[in-house]
Amino acid sequence: MICRRIEDWDDAYTNGAHIAGGERWPAAWVEPARAFREELASAGRARLDLAYGSGERNRFDLFLPETETKGLVVFVHGGYWLRLDKSFWSHLAAGPLAHGYAVAMPSYTLCPDIRISGIVSEVAAAIGAAAAMINGPLMLTGHSAGGHLVSRMISATSPIAAPVQARIRHVVSISGVHDLRPIMRTAMNGDLRIDEAEALTESPALLRPMDNARITCWVGGGERAEFIRQNALLANVWTGLGASTAAVIEPDRHHFSIIDGLADAAHPLTHCLLGD
Repeated sequence: MICRRIEDWDDAYTNGAHIAGGERWPAAWVEPARAFREELASAGRARLDLAYGSGERNRFDLFLPETETKGLVVFVHGGYWLRLDKSFWSHLAAGPLAHGYAVAMPSYTLCPDIRISGIVSEVAAAIGAAAAMINGPLMLTGHSAGGHLVSRMISATSPIAAPVQARIRHVVSISGVHDLRPIMRTAMNGDLRIDEAEALTESPALLRPMDNARITCWVGGGERAEFIRQNALLANVWTGLGASTAAVIEPDRHHFSIIDGLADAAHPLTHCLLGD
């Protein structure tokens, strides 16, 4: 095994420039998400822009299955805590919906208008609000920065209320950033403002998991080396702290295509998340 020193941390966490046609994202998600949202709204199966807090972006969309609801999936979006919102991802609800699970997708306040610790509190509030509307087991999943946020929800210092914590059956962190300290070396930290104290309190890999935590860390085989390392890191550390963990590298997927499996009811990513 050859180890190397990372000299360019911005490049290490840059995705699109290293993917053929990478400039297509995130715009490539807009139309399928819009069409899916409109289809479910016309069928009476979408409740849009539900408030979970007082902030302008404290809103979530809730999508309902055709059959009796078995439980709830919450998907938390990425964008390095700096960009994007819930409207880009609606179509990813299709897989869990086909299995009878409702799906909530929140937006949250973006940096630099908030610190990452504040986003963590907002996401916990969004999960609590959605969980109050849907009974049954709760599964959390998120992509990139969203992977960090859902992992943080099942740390021992989770801001989620204990009754909601007790309902969490599984978390799947997709291409998650689980140790924030390397991000401090990137130019985007000018807006994120992560310092050592915040990295220590908000990095899942530096925290203990909550009791009975179950997490799968899922990453694409074609992703940047740092995302593959971060994926393995959390599963490795939390296994040693008593959590049930797995680390999956899905072949032939890059940072943007890795989430596509959630839109497919038959895909292993959907089956893994739901445990069906």
